[in-house]
Amino acid sequence: MDDLFGADGRASEWMDQAVRMVMAYAPKVLLAIVTLIIGLWIINRFVAILDTKLSNKDPSLNKFLCGLVSAILKVLLLISVASMVGIATTSFVAIVGAAGLAVGLALQGSLANFAGGVLILIFKPFKVGDVIDAQGYVGTVREISILYTIMDTFDNRRVIVPNGQLANSSLTNNSAYETRRCDLTFGIGYGDDIDAAKAIIQRLIDQDERALKEPEPVIVVGGLGESSVDLTVRVWTKSADLWPFYWSMQESVKKTFDAEGIRIPFPQRDVHLFKTE
Repeated sequence: MDDLFGADGRASEWMDQAVRMVMAYAPKVLLAIVTLIIGLWIINRFVAILDTKLSNKDPSLNKFLCGLVSAILKVLLLISVASMVGIATTSFVAIVGAAGLAVGLALQGSLANFAGGVLILIFKPFKVGDVIDAQGYVGTVREISILYTIMDTFDNRRVIVPNGQLANSSLTNNSAYETRRCDLTFGIGYGDDIDAAKAIIQRLIDQDERALKEPEPVIVVGGLGESSVDLTVRVWTKSADLWPFYWSMQESVKKTFDAEGIRIPFPQRDVHLFKTE
């Protein structure tokens, strides 16, 4: 009987302890859950507003900054919720710091890409929509994320380049300025009239609306080759018109030279045969 009453007594004590714990921690847990739900809603709303504001100003910074702000705010929210429940935040922060150090050592390359992304977004060597030549690829920048830059090449390939490589190597931004200089070279025969050839090229340039009047086009004798007189042509165009103008001029000059008797020479060699006994 004593064992039975003893067991009932211990069960009663456990029940009392359970009730006291529920009474002590239930409000805290409930408040922590409510805080977590409301906090996540506020963070999502804040990030959505930030995304809307940045999308109209700097698309390059948009996804990067929104993702970074969202991650930081959620970590701070979790720490606050943990402290409300009664978890020692100092120990929690220490654990997070130790885990961060371990992850950092394991992900040195990713951290270099992260730092590269920060440098790109701060110093802006390029932005979304620019055409760049980097790491052996030429294409249009579609997205600058936290770790990688995404490019679309002109033959419709998607290239993903680590930001660390872009931040620590040379690249060419073909969209940095509104205008670019188009350089062309046309060879004519040594027996052809140089002034007539230059006049034809000038006429074709004047007829093309893509050629800018300022700076003034330049047409000069750039060199005397083995079989041709090389005319160097330099014309300024809008950046978007550079290659269409270049290709159009190549075809127009060839057809006009042919029609007006200007010969475009090609390499020739004289072969002498000697008869030996």
